[in-house]
Order: sequence, then C-alpha cells, then structure tokens
Amino acid sequence: MRASFERSELLRLLGPVTKVVEARNTIPVLGNVLLAVTPSADGITDGSVSVTGTDLDIRITNRGAAKVAEGGAVTVSASKLGDIVRKLPTGADVSISIEPNNLIVKSGRSRFKLPTLPAEDFPDITVGEFTTTFTTDLAALFKPVSFAISTEETRFYLNGIYLHAVDGKLRAVATDGHRLAQHDGAAAESFPGVIVPRKVVGLVPPGEIDVSISSTKVRFVSDALEVVSKVIDATYPDYQRVIPRDNAKVASVDRAALFAAADRVSTISSERGRSVKLSFADGSLALSVKSDEGSAEDELAVGYDAEPLEIGFNASYLRDVLGTFGDESVLLRLNDASSPAVIDAGGPMLCALMPMRVS
Repeated sequence: MRASFERSELLRLLGPVTKVVEARNTIPVLGNVLLAVTPSADGITDGSVSVTGTDLDIRITNRGAAKVAEGGAVTVSASKLGDIVRKLPTGADVSISIEPNNLIVKSGRSRFKLPTLPAEDFPDITVGEFTTTFTTDLAALFKPVSFAISTEETRFYLNGIYLHAVDGKLRAVATDGHRLAQHDGAAAESFPGVIVPRKVVGLVPPGEIDVSISSTKVRFVSDALEVVSKVIDATYPDYQRVIPRDNAKVASVDRAALFAAADRVSTISSERGRSVKLSFADGSLALSVKSDEGSAEDELAVGYDAEPLEIGFNASYLRDVLGTFGDESVLLRLNDASSPAVIDAGGPMLCALMPMRVS
C-alpha cells in the first residue's frame, strides 16, 4: 500500500467515521478504522480511497480520492491517525505506506509509525437483504423531531426515531413520554416501520440520499458516505393514541414572541424542570413563573376566544417544541389543564406536550 492525500481530504474522510469508533474496546480491531486504497485503471488519474469504522451496531464508510501508487487495505487506530492528521499544518500533503505490521505516515519532515491489524479481521455487519428502498432528504425529515428522542436507557425502544409510512407519506416520530414530535415528509409506499437509533440519526448524510430498510437494518447512501446500522429491536408504542384529536380550545400565537416570553419568565428559576403557567383569556395570554428565587410575569396578545384556561408546561420542553417551527404563528390546541396540548402550524410538523401541575 502506497498513497498520498491532501490533509483536508484525509480529515474529511476520517471525520464522520471516527464518530462511530468507541474510544475503549475489549476487541482491539474495533478501535481501528479500515483504510483501503485502490489505484485507477489507467494509472494516471487519482485512485480511490475508503475509510470504514464500526462498533458492531453501526458501520460507516466514507469514500474519496487519493494518488495511489499501490493498492491495499489495513486497519489502524482511529484516534491516533485522526490526531496525527489534525495536528499537521493546513495544506500539508500526507503519504502512507505499509511496513510489516505498521502503517507509516509521512508529511514534510514528520514521520509516524502506527501498529496495524489485518483488514481480514475487520467485522462486516452489512450482510443481508433490504426489502424497501427509496430516495429522500432523510436528515431534513429527522431534524425537527430529534429533540424529543428519549435518553432514558430503561425505555430503550424510545431511544431513536420511528420511521414509517402513513397515508402515503414518510413520517418520523420521536417521544420521551413528556413531549412528542411528528414530521411528515415525501410520498412513500407502505413499509414495516423501524426505529433508527439516536446515534445513527446524527450520522445521516444531508440532502437527497438512498435509503434501504429491512426488518433488522437500515442503510443510508450518499455520493461519498454509506451508513449501515442495526435498528432497535422493539415495537414502537402506538403514539397516535396519545395525540388528542378533540382539543377544541385553540389559541393562535406568534411563535417567536411566545418563545421569547417563555425564555424571559423562566430566567427567574434555576431549578431544572421548572414549570411556566400559561393563562389564556379572550385575546390574551399571560405567562408566569414562581419559585423560591422570585417570580416573573409576561403577557402576549393572542387569537383566543374560548373559555379561560390555565395550564402549565415544563419551560424547557415548551421552548424545545416551539424551536422546531419557523417564524410563523403556531396553533396551541387545548382541552383542559391535565390533558396534552397539541402544537402545530398547519403544516407537516406536529407536537404534543404533556402538562405540568402549577400553583
């Protein structure tokens, strides 16, 4: 193996791949990336290079170009190679070659020798058939709902985004039991829903990509990047049962103004999970927070003509939900102080928020 790269290209190749590699491993090869280079057919133009990492649940491969004098493949420490390349000067050229059981990395007068393991030892989790394939901007579908993914490991089935098709459209859903976010996307044929793990959500390439799904795995492919991951092996809860369909009290509120007001009044309390009380009356919304550190009040003009209603929400959760919408007005669909509120803007995004008891 002999190849040379621009530093920026090698950094680009290593960037997303090293996010998958765990810093500590009982299996040494899992701390490595698989580095493979192939010369061009004509021997003149640039050859190809791929960098692959895995944690046995996710496998990610990034592809690019390099000047390849001799092809080959080997595995080498992801963290050490990444640190070396990052610390080289901007614009530097980097060359690699193989000695027995070592990768030699050179740039200018710098020379590094890193121990290697055979490419044949690198695990492959990509085997298996995919039953459903389509093309879509999955990162854009996932982004508005990712804030609601649960981090509670005991409810592992909520530690991801539920991807499925409803009424001929792709839908992404995430919930932690306190808030729920639902986002509809492009047209899609029906397929068995899968739970995409939280770690994988952040690795989905931006823009239009090819998506392949089976009952056990998902694969995302862009021009240069391929991500294959196991899905969460569980049944996602029937989320539609917790979204109220008959909340008759509707308030039309300027999203940015409500976000700012909620942020202002919640400043009064440093307590995590502090609630903010929303008091709706004809044409107005009063926000208030009380704590041992003081109290705060604010008021907004809103479109509301139902009977007066007081309801409390976790202030952070309310801001998270409002942050998923643009600068348009949002509709808060309410029932009573103990029922979930539904928040939407008449488009493809919908959120449900559980209330909190307030004094």
